[in-house]
Amino acid sequence: MKLPIGFKYAGVACGIKPMRPDLALFVSETDAACAGAFTINRAAAAPVVDASARLPAERMRAIVVNSGNANALTGTAGAEAVAAVVRAAAAALGVEPAQVVTASTGVIGMPLPADKLVKQMPAAVATLAPDPEKAAEAIMTTDTTKKLASRTIELDGKDVTIAGICKGSGMIAPQLATVIAVIVTDCAIDAQLADAALDHATRETFEQLTIDGDMSTNDSVFVLANGRAGNARITRADSAEYQAFSAALADLLDELARDIAADGEGATKRLEVHVAGAPTHDIARDLAKSICGSPLVKAAIFGADPNWGRILATVGARAGTLDLPIDPHASRVTIQGLTVYDKGPATIDRATIKAKLREPEVHIVVELRAGDHIAKAYGCDLSYDYVKLNADYTSLIVEKADGGVAKDDKLTNYTPSFKRAVLVEALGYISRFRGKRCVIKLGGAAIAKDGVLRAFCDDVMLLHSVGLSPVVVHGGGDAITRALETRGSTSTFLDGLRVTPAQDIDTVEGVLDAINADLVAALNRRGAHAIGLSGSDAALLRAKKLQRPDGQDMGYVGELVEVNRTFLESLLAQSYIPVISPIGLGPEGESFNMNADLVAAGVAKALGSEKLIYLSDSPGIIEGGELVTDLTPATLAGKLDPVRTSAIADALAGGVRAVHLIDGRTPHNVIAELFTDRGVGTIVRPEGS
Repeated sequence: MKLPIGFKYAGVACGIKPMRPDLALFVSETDAACAGAFTINRAAAAPVVDASARLPAERMRAIVVNSGNANALTGTAGAEAVAAVVRAAAAALGVEPAQVVTASTGVIGMPLPADKLVKQMPAAVATLAPDPEKAAEAIMTTDTTKKLASRTIELDGKDVTIAGICKGSGMIAPQLATVIAVIVTDCAIDAQLADAALDHATRETFEQLTIDGDMSTNDSVFVLANGRAGNARITRADSAEYQAFSAALADLLDELARDIAADGEGATKRLEVHVAGAPTHDIARDLAKSICGSPLVKAAIFGADPNWGRILATVGARAGTLDLPIDPHASRVTIQGLTVYDKGPATIDRATIKAKLREPEVHIVVELRAGDHIAKAYGCDLSYDYVKLNADYTSLIVEKADGGVAKDDKLTNYTPSFKRAVLVEALGYISRFRGKRCVIKLGGAAIAKDGVLRAFCDDVMLLHSVGLSPVVVHGGGDAITRALETRGSTSTFLDGLRVTPAQDIDTVEGVLDAINADLVAALNRRGAHAIGLSGSDAALLRAKKLQRPDGQDMGYVGELVEVNRTFLESLLAQSYIPVISPIGLGPEGESFNMNADLVAAGVAKALGSEKLIYLSDSPGIIEGGELVTDLTPATLAGKLDPVRTSAIADALAGGVRAVHLIDGRTPHNVIAELFTDRGVGTIVRPEGS
């Protein structure tokens, strides 16, 4: 993720939450224009009341965010706490109190222990650094992943970067949606225009997001613009530069809104609803949000039930309530691209659509045929875990004597037999895997999406911490295709392998090197000892030119000949996490492009790995709409592409105990697959095992 010039960040623990960062700083090194968008809840928290009254403004320098305590409905003490935190931050940074605003998120109704934030402020300032990861962690509450994204545009010949760091998981409803978001940019723009751009951007993004229909008291979205990119200051709303900035900001917030929807409390799937053919844009927006927010629709999505009746019933209910000129009977509804209703029930293959509804992202389109307006909304399914999380939420939180909060672990209230089962299952897997090797092939959305990649890196660190030695092999197919298209080359595939002529091999190797470097950096930011390796390093992957039986020339496509096991063993013995790019070293020193699936299988065989995991854009093997959990090479035949099928068979024949096929688009699926009895994907084991 590219970051704008002139900003520093910090995330430290001040004692509101037990043993977790809960105080974040977002600081501009120079004066910055600042804008804000806030909840319309009349029970707005004290920091919202303060910041909304002072923004937009010029010459701002810092935003302070605490998690664990919302400082909402806390009376005059809440306003006093905000003032104390502002003064402490200003003093520690050497700026004026008027140049600092705050935001809070967490439990409503508990007095904010401002003294904890004040005491820790100098330490937070001392740790300010250009990396926003710690700040992103410190603002999380029930989030399961950090949410960061960025965009870069060119204005007046200067690269202008906009980066967003946000939290949001539950208590999310339109107007605004329960988020704390800090958008930092090195764009030079007037504060009033930044405010207008933010208002426009939130309307079609955060305001079209609903998880549970409950509006927070603390929604706050800030834009901090310091002008360090050097573009001519944007002062007119009718300028091309303003339009470009506004569009980039909206696109950034759209990504963050989708990330929040995917991380909704208890969510297993992200839901995206498009309503087209509406009489007005506002009607389209309202209906899209209503479908996303319907508990019956959300429950159906959770159960992989293509219940279009619930979708049109929601449309009909809103049309009746608001007296809208809409006839649901005339509509067309598609779910996951398949038509389920078109002026009447459509003939559908329930097994096919049910299989598609097991994807981590579900798309619904409703064509009303009543106008020309289109809108979209984001949400998620309604799972058992949402009810459990929110039923337990306040009963788990206890206020400590010092003003902090602690979590009363609900596990202590379960039966002894339940506790024993949970602990025995987890400890059993840890004991079983200690000292073993695991090769993970990373591809698809897990590489392309920041939030999923961060969760993957966390999983790798957890595996390493419990004694399992992970080795990562990555692909990069989509990125390679885009890079080749940019330089005018067309990708050709034969039996799943990319034909790589001489003029393309440098591009392929360059893309894979860049992916490798980014992945290693992401792991090392989490404290890993990851080391990036091309297959040509230390002759790690020796290769020869692939010869097809039909004689067709594949160019610089290689076939794996040998893995330098001694080199990998030495790295693992030193607790390194190898991250391998699938480039092979030829007999004449030439580079060969190799399929990452086959490389991962070869590495797993060479190391005597216990497990080989394929992360891709599929939940596993689906038959009849249901996930097939256990297969053998014989029963796998014909269910996957030939290359991966061959790789799996080769790995199992070479001594790998199990091959796992799991969805890389869902955060923490690696842990869920390895450390639970049922897992989340498909396991392929040797015949007779």
